[in-house]
Amino acid sequence: MKSEIYDSASRPHPLVEEFQELIRYRELVRQFVSRNIKTRYKRSVLGVVWTMLNPLLIMIVLSVVFSRFARMDNYPVYILTGLMAWNFFSFSTRESMGELIWSGSLLHRIYIPKTVFVVSAVGTGVINLALTFIPLLLIALIMGVTLRPAIFVMPLAVLILVVFALGVGMLLATTAVFFADMVPVYDVILQIWFYASPVLYAPEMISTNWAWLLKLNPLYYMINLFRIPLYEGTVPPMELWVISTLIALVSFIAGGLVFTSKSNEYAYHI
Repeated sequence: MKSEIYDSASRPHPLVEEFQELIRYRELVRQFVSRNIKTRYKRSVLGVVWTMLNPLLIMIVLSVVFSRFARMDNYPVYILTGLMAWNFFSFSTRESMGELIWSGSLLHRIYIPKTVFVVSAVGTGVINLALTFIPLLLIALIMGVTLRPAIFVMPLAVLILVVFALGVGMLLATTAVFFADMVPVYDVILQIWFYASPVLYAPEMISTNWAWLLKLNPLYYMINLFRIPLYEGTVPPMELWVISTLIALVSFIAGGLVFTSKSNEYAYHI
């Protein structure tokens, strides 16, 4: 009987292999997302409704405070679209660190593809984002915004934002495993990043001397890509799609390479 010879060189790249395993464990991802949603609203009186009310209440406060300075039409809709994209990104990337650290004890007991933790965090963020579309559409209708066919490209904008968040989430999760202070440091970075992103203001309000600096921010493109179909009622220009897609792919590949290169060491540091 001819014996089989194992050739390690025939194995796929660790990044490819990791996501092949992720597909095999997709049911576990679903269970983690379901657990996250149930845990988050377990003791909440409003439950899932709070996911819709939270950005709505923040939008009202920010609209009252900044509307005089912005002087924009349908400013509440402008803020809410920016907040939705921002909240998804900030929540998903921060939870990516938490999921791996807090649930990492499982790595000592059973085999789990490490990307399950990051993907489940981003998946939870997607569910929250989907729920906030309800108040967004209601506010848009109340403000007299005409819902045009361009809104049907918003899921594609969300997909690009998801890919970007996955890449950043994997990079942050890897860093947090080896540097425990990364979580509080990232909280500070998020505060700065928020004001450096066009959530509360239009890019046109920035002085031309500083406009180039704003465009170095990846979320400048992601937020605009998400906002334009509803707020302006048009399909974003092709240049914006190309730049956003390239940024998302670079983020995903870079984060995935870093994440898988260190994945065998996670169990020793968590």
